[in-house]
Formats: sequence, structure tokens, C-alpha cells
Amino acid sequence: MNLYSQISEHLNLPRHKVESTVKLLKEDNTIPFIARYRKEQTGNLDEEQIRNIRDDLHYLENLQDRKETVLKTIREQGKLTEDLEKQILNAATMTEVEDLYQPFRPKRHTRATAARAKGLEPLAQMILDQIFSEQTMDKLVSPFLSEEVLDTDTALKGACDIVAEMISENADIRQTIREKGTKFGKLISEKVKNVNDERQIYEIYYKFELPIKNLRSHQILAINRGEAEKVLRVNIKIEEQEWRTAIRAQYPPDRRSLFFSTLNSAAEDAAKRLLLPSIERDIRRNLTEIAEDHAIDIFSKNLLALLSQPPLSGHVTLAIDPGFRTGSKVVVINRFGKLLEHATIFPHPPQNKKDEAYDIILSLIKKHDVTLIVIGNGTASRETELFITKITKENPKLHYLITSEAGASVYSASKLARKEFPDLDVSIRGAISIGRRVQDPLAELVKIDPKSIGVGLYQHDVNQTKLSNALDDVVESVVNAVGVEINSASAALLTHVAGIGQSLAGKIVDYREANGPFRNRKELLDVSGMGAKTFEQCAGFLRIRDGDNPLDATAIHPESYSISLQVYKHLTIQINSGTEKRMNTVYLFKEHGNIEKLAQELNVGILTLEDILDEIALPGRDPREDLPKPLLRKDILTMDDLSPGMQLKGTIRNVVDFGAFIDIGIKVDGLLHRSKIARGTNLKVGDIIDVIILSVDRDRNRIALNMKEREH
Repeated sequence: MNLYSQISEHLNLPRHKVESTVKLLKEDNTIPFIARYRKEQTGNLDEEQIRNIRDDLHYLENLQDRKETVLKTIREQGKLTEDLEKQILNAATMTEVEDLYQPFRPKRHTRATAARAKGLEPLAQMILDQIFSEQTMDKLVSPFLSEEVLDTDTALKGACDIVAEMISENADIRQTIREKGTKFGKLISEKVKNVNDERQIYEIYYKFELPIKNLRSHQILAINRGEAEKVLRVNIKIEEQEWRTAIRAQYPPDRRSLFFSTLNSAAEDAAKRLLLPSIERDIRRNLTEIAEDHAIDIFSKNLLALLSQPPLSGHVTLAIDPGFRTGSKVVVINRFGKLLEHATIFPHPPQNKKDEAYDIILSLIKKHDVTLIVIGNGTASRETELFITKITKENPKLHYLITSEAGASVYSASKLARKEFPDLDVSIRGAISIGRRVQDPLAELVKIDPKSIGVGLYQHDVNQTKLSNALDDVVESVVNAVGVEINSASAALLTHVAGIGQSLAGKIVDYREANGPFRNRKELLDVSGMGAKTFEQCAGFLRIRDGDNPLDATAIHPESYSISLQVYKHLTIQINSGTEKRMNTVYLFKEHGNIEKLAQELNVGILTLEDILDEIALPGRDPREDLPKPLLRKDILTMDDLSPGMQLKGTIRNVVDFGAFIDIGIKVDGLLHRSKIARGTNLKVGDIIDVIILSVDRDRNRIALNMKEREH
């Protein structure tokens, strides 16, 4: 089966779509570009499907490279048979290849290599063959005695070492025991004696036993962490019957042979000393990979939802980074995120300068006509909220919200922040980040390492390279789906536009600062480092509003401009027609016109034509507009205000294996356990949902929630 067929079968995609997509990837096209502007070639595959093809392609190419290396090594040893070569070439996974390679892998000094050096390999083969003989054991073994092998027991012991290694290296045995262990084995963990787990984080795993097939990803990662911190001792239990059956299927003992008990003894040594520890490592590694992939997938989905949150634009915003001893940092930013003024207030202990803080805040609100207050959710956030609600209740047009400040400190100390605000203290930069992430979450959060944004679970315990790559894919996907205004975008945002990257993003900003705003997309070609291929990849995702060409403000690619103008002509509307007229005209054409015929006349694909029509109707439309805006509040709730049965609206802050954490306006997020989430319900970070209070545990600061059933 060739590479395209393998990917097609694994991903359940038509082979011709896979082949076309691989061709586009090998031509150095970016995934956003392929998904958006090469729909005819891919058959309208989305970004996730294209990324899956890319990942399968990389795996299979690496697998092929490994097969070639293994075949070359075995061939050089003079041990490559036709059957073995066929097995290696047909192996579907790296594990299968490594199992087949195991007997031929260059070895360090082992008990078996020492025994082979003493000439005991033929005796080992006699044990494996379970030969029959009328002779005594001493007679059979005597030809193998020497100055290094003085007696029968020594000879048999050395031969058994060879047998044990041969059993442990048998690919069929390894595969069978691995499969049996995964299917029927158990993972057992226990607390290491005399280790102090002060916070009892791993208490539920002190005496833990569960079938491997029933383990959940968060349990695996928690157990791994407990083991790494030397709190837990972990092992895999595979029943004796499973491994004995697997070994006997390949090397059956015969009671008529003198070597019957010898083979059984060697098999037990092979299992306990070599096979089971190796298989346990394989199973643990496989479990960890699956758990990591699951955790990365959850993190990616949470990040996607967070970055896709709609901007809360149009507000002059007062943002507060709360604090006690060093005070709360306050900034006012205009509706474009530009800093207008900053101050420090001390309304909390130990200073308790509430009146002074009140006057400063009120003065800033009146001076800059503030309509929104944003409070970071860190230290002193609820105390600050209590202080701010006194102001919002007195000002009808004023609202507030609390937002995550995760990553704000990372950004504020970064090279990028120093470049943006060289004369400001890091704490002031952090407050600006808190305010801006509400005005435009995507534009601000791309400046921060995604791992610091706080929507993952066990993110520090998974493969960091794989995690970074997955999160980079998410950021790239959202940035290009939304589009970027080239004349106002930061270098951090431009970095994630298809084809651009960090170096070119900096050059674009430098060019803009030296030459003024870009007037059209073609002007990008004047930027140093912007070649024809890069321009092709990025141009459609960059927006220029109020430029020379209205099409530059849309997601229509420059390669389709001439076709787009013909579409305008066919629809008998002008490029600068009003929104309502464009929408109505496109709607009527889609309902009553002949799209297939027009596509044929213009020599363009139907999918591309449909995208052009959508852009004519709503040029440069932001897909985030469909999502609900963040909840704005006027007053504060406390734990004492809650009671079972109370119904509230809440914002999903994080989604994990065991449920979702919901911000309901209380200092502590409530937990909506997965048992309370209807099967098939898809919850995303940022969603606003109706919840019911189930219980309030004030001593442990825990709130249990249920989902309110939707009325039909």
C-alpha cells in the first residue's frame, strides 16, 4: 500500500483529495492558504483535515526512513532474509519495526553475549528445540564444557541466559504480550513510604488500581507527575497466564524433553527480567502519548475558543491590575488600545487609601469618558471588584467585567512589551495587556506564549515540542480566519499570518513606520524579503481598509480580483454599493441564479466563486461577530449570596476532562462536573451558559453547578 493510500485509509478521506493536498504541501503552501484558496484541488478539506494529512505524511516519511536504516543495518550484518525484509517493509508502526529489529540491534555486554562468547549458543538452541535424547543431561552438555564453563550447571545457566534473551527479542511474543497487557492488564499505584505529600495532591492514587483500558487521560498524567515527584510508585500488572501463553505459542515446552524444565525456567527469567519491564515501559509510554495527545487537544480547543472571542470594541477602557502592598495599577486606553493615562491606587490593606483611590478612579472616568472597567482576576481582584461596584452603581453607562490576567506578567517583561512601552514600568504594561485583551483578545493574546494563557491542564507534563506545534497551529488558524489589518497590526500578530513569520513581520512594521500606511496589497512586494511565493500565501489574509482598492479590504485573493470584478458586473452592482444592496443582490442570485453556469463562464471553481460572493455581500466580515459578547456586570456577588437552586448566567473559563469551570461572578469559579453535562453537548471557553447552583461549600471554597435545561 503506497503512502497516499495509507493516509486515505487512516483518515477515511478519498485518495485523490489526499494526493492533491500532499502535492500542495510539498510545494510549500501554508495550511491556511490551501484551506481557503485551493478548495477545488483539495475538495474543500478544512484546516484540521489538512493538518491531519500533514501529520500522517510526516509520520509515514519518518517510518520509511527508519525502515531503510534498519534494513541497511541488518543487511550489513549479513542476516537479512527475504521474509524478514518483507515483514519490515510491511510494518505499519514504529513499534512493529523496532520489535523486528530487536534481535539485530547492536548490544552492550549482556549475560547472553557473555554466554555466546563461551560457545553456548548451540546448547541454547537445543533447549529451544526441546530435543529428545536417551543420554543423560551431563552427557548432552559435556561437549560445551571448557576452562570457562566448568560444569553442567554453569553451561545450562549460560545457555538459559541466551534463551531468555532470544525469547525477549521475539517480535511476535512482544507484540502479543503488549496487546494482552493493554487489553487485560492493570495499572497500580501506591504511595512511597516515608514521603510527605503535604497537600495530599495525589491522595486518590495512594492505593489505586484500575484496568488499563479504563484509565482516563487526566489520571495517567496525574500519576506520571506523582511518580516524577517521587510520591507514587507505579507498575503495570500483567497476569502470568498472559505472558506464559504468549511465550509457549512460540517456544512450546515438551515434557518428553530433558530440557523441559530448563525451558520453563528460562522463559520465566525472560519474562520477569527482560520482557515484562520492557513491555511495561512500552505500555506506559503508549498511555502517556495518548494522554498527552488528549491533553494537547483539549488545550488547543480551549485556546481556539479563547482567541475566537469577539472583541468588545468601541469602549474607552479603564483596566486595573489589582494588588495589596504595591497598590493597584490603573490604565486608561482608548477604543483602539492606545494608552491615555496611568496611575497607582492603594484602596486595600495595608494603606487603605479608599477615598483617594475613589477620587482618582472617578476623575479618570470623567476625564476620558470611560464606559468599561476591566479588572484582572489575580491577587485582590474581588476586593477591587467590591470597591469598583460602588462606582458602577452610581454611573448608569458604566459596566465592569473580570478577565483572566494569565500571561500578563509574561508579556509585560517581554522584549515586545519593552519595545512597545520602553518608558513604562512592567506592572503598568501588565495592566495595559489586561485592558487590551478584552478590547481585542486575539490581537493581544498572540503576544503571549500560549502555554502561559491558562486554559490547559497538565500542560507542563506533556511533550513540549508537540504542545508548542499544536498551539502554534491554533494561533495560525484563528489569525488567518479573522484576517489582519496590516496598517495597525503589531509584529506579533503579523508573525502568524500565513507565510510571513517573525523576521518578515518586523520588516513589514519597519516599512510601514518609514513609509506610512500601505495603500494597496501590491505595495507589500516592496518590503525586503517579500517574494512572489510569500505574497501569494499571505495577501488574502491581510486587510487594507480605506486604501486604493476596495477589494484589499476583503478576503478575496488578488489572484481572483479580475474574476471578482466580472462577478460585480454580472450582478449589476458597483464595488462601492451599500451593504444592504450587496447583501440582497447576492442573496437573490444564490436563490435564483445559476452559480454553476457563471462559474463555467468565468472559468473559476464553484467553491471559489461562492467565497467571492460571500465577500461581496459582507466584505472582510469578522467570523467572531457570531459569538456572544462577554458578560458585563454592575454589582458583585459573594459566596453568601448563593444558595442551591439559584439560576445564573456564567462564562466558561476552562474545559477539562472532568468538567468545565464557570465564572459566575464569584471569587471562585464553579465546577460543572462532566456528569452534569448532557451527552453530545459541546462546551467551549468563552461560551455563556445558564447554570443552577447545586451546592456551596464555603469551607472549601467550592461551588457545584448543573446546567439549566433549555426551554423548547
